[in-house]
Amino acid sequence: MYRFLFVIIFCSFAIYPQHQEKVDFLHAAIEIRPNLKEKRIDGQVLYSFKVLERVDSVWLDARNMEFAEVRLDGKSIDIHYADGKLALGHSFEKRSTHELLIRYSCSPKQTVYFFDLENEKSYNSSNSSMNPVAERSRSQVWTQGQGKYTSHWLPSFDAMEEKVEFDMDITVDTGFEVIANGILLQRETTDEVSTWQFDMEKPMSSYLLAFVIGEYDRQELMSDSGIAIENYFYPEDSLRVEPTYRYTKEIFDFFETEIGVAYPWQNYKQVPVHDFLYAGMENTGATIFSDAYVIDSTAFIDRNYVNINAHEMAHQWFGNLVTEKDGNHHWLHEGFATYYAYLAEKELFGADHFYWKLLDTAQQLEELSKSGKGESLLDPKASSLTFYEKGAWALVMLREEVGDEAFRIAVANYLEKYAFKNVRVAEFLQEIEITAREDLNDFKSKWLDSTEFHWDDAKTYLARKNESLKNYFLLQVHVDSSTVLDNEKLMGFWNQETPVAFKTHLLFEHFNQIPESTVHKIFENENFLEVRQALAMSIPKVTPEFKVNFESFLQDKSYLTQEYALFKLWEAFPEDRTRYLNELEDVVGLPNKNVRLLWLALALVTPEYNPAQKQEYLNELVYYTDANFNPEVRQGAFQYLFQINGLTDTALKNLIGATDHHSWQFRSYVRNLLDKLLKDAELKNRLVAVAQKLKETDLRYLKTKIELP
Repeated sequence: MYRFLFVIIFCSFAIYPQHQEKVDFLHAAIEIRPNLKEKRIDGQVLYSFKVLERVDSVWLDARNMEFAEVRLDGKSIDIHYADGKLALGHSFEKRSTHELLIRYSCSPKQTVYFFDLENEKSYNSSNSSMNPVAERSRSQVWTQGQGKYTSHWLPSFDAMEEKVEFDMDITVDTGFEVIANGILLQRETTDEVSTWQFDMEKPMSSYLLAFVIGEYDRQELMSDSGIAIENYFYPEDSLRVEPTYRYTKEIFDFFETEIGVAYPWQNYKQVPVHDFLYAGMENTGATIFSDAYVIDSTAFIDRNYVNINAHEMAHQWFGNLVTEKDGNHHWLHEGFATYYAYLAEKELFGADHFYWKLLDTAQQLEELSKSGKGESLLDPKASSLTFYEKGAWALVMLREEVGDEAFRIAVANYLEKYAFKNVRVAEFLQEIEITAREDLNDFKSKWLDSTEFHWDDAKTYLARKNESLKNYFLLQVHVDSSTVLDNEKLMGFWNQETPVAFKTHLLFEHFNQIPESTVHKIFENENFLEVRQALAMSIPKVTPEFKVNFESFLQDKSYLTQEYALFKLWEAFPEDRTRYLNELEDVVGLPNKNVRLLWLALALVTPEYNPAQKQEYLNELVYYTDANFNPEVRQGAFQYLFQINGLTDTALKNLIGATDHHSWQFRSYVRNLLDKLLKDAELKNRLVAVAQKLKETDLRYLKTKIELP
């Protein structure tokens, strides 16, 4: 009879709700042993849970796992495992408590990313004045749960609603650093392995559980409230720590003051990793971010970590402390983190920076809305632009409507009332209504429900809040269906007091409307790096009149400015190409090596430039297509090699190998490029020949396009 009942229960398993409302998992003691060479995890987890109402089964999400043992309250129990769910058939009485031990192993296809990179690999050109590289590679493991995928490496819960206090012991080969959620209680080390024991005090959703294994040093800071902040970095990047993590403490202290609720976790860590899927991820107390944002001081103006730093930190309150019930309420995560990151930038960089950034996002949202592609903030399938930027604008307008004091009090009340719980949008709005004593139905209809972005309201708000934006709107003249600048008024606003954001916006958005005489005046009078960068990027072609001015850009403390200046000068003045190349020969640039990659491509296609070293230049450019480099570097190298017809067999091998890369953006680029190459008969034959030397696992995509012998 019991076996028959067991079958009935699990035949209907697929209709069970994702979240088990009658069972509350309280604590998890996790022990895992990641095997870096085999890309495998062996582990066990001991859950304690409470039964709120009588049920006949309990289940967890567990993807592609093998189970060595499952014990309920110390006794072996039969399990049913199918479709990524581990289920226990048992009569669980109301108000009973239980312990569930699961010993398992898995080879995750996603969520845990293993990199068995070479210990040391640097490009050494014996014939070049530059040894570009002394770039050390490393073995590394990191996780990315993103919503519901931790079940690929831990029997856990795809539903965000199941919040558990997770403690985790991680055993790795001695010599690696381990970073994970919570406080490090102790590390037990032998000659061969080390076990790192981490403790969390508060419950969280399992998608926010994370760990990183690799070679790191760390910078230690302390917030004004006494919270330890740990900023990790690769040992060779010690000189990049300050510019990378610049303003971290200031952001942390600002959030505690502005939000009005103390940081809810024991400590805060940030760690860069190789080939990360996104810019950053706000795991509880342990943000993981792409090492493409580990920068030097020169790169700070071009691409810094400040906004990402603030965004992921804001999530520690909005998303981690208080979590959406489901995707219909995603605004409560991304809109809030975006808005508070903008507030942090306002504190750091001033009001002009804040309001001009809002103008940029408003224009993007207006274009989306005008094209008929606008989206509701309550649509769970809305785009990132909607959730992040329209979400931030909704909070801007909500705060404007109810006032600063009511807004801040209500936000603090909301976070305290729903701490460590799940919420809906209606519950947040209710807190605002209670505090402001105001009905928000009209606000909800206009800013949350509507697919339209209300540009006129946004423009009115910006003009009222910021004098430079008010002046900018005065500069605009409507001619037919276009908006142009009133040039008579332009230079009247262009002076030392005019905000940099105003000037750069004019150059980027309206350069073709600015008279040449005005551009000359800008060149002569502007020293701000941001304005000079905007000039370098905006001028389509360098004329002889601007040659001397443009040449000065080659020495600006901005890698983007140098990149644009080098290419445009090289293109405009062939007689001076050798001089320009010599001037930037030793510059690498941003973490994506923007200057070096361009330099190599130009050096290769400049016949008179160092002809004896052409092969070295080609070898180096091909070298950057290797998997040891992040996708931005590799994509840049592939693109230049394609453009100069320099794809060697090694580059083609690396291209084929990248067609299954875990980053969908890079994978899409690589596949599109491969598709182009296959249209050329000669390149197609070379690809077929290269494919003969590769593993079957590298050829999955190529085989969908052509038949291989």
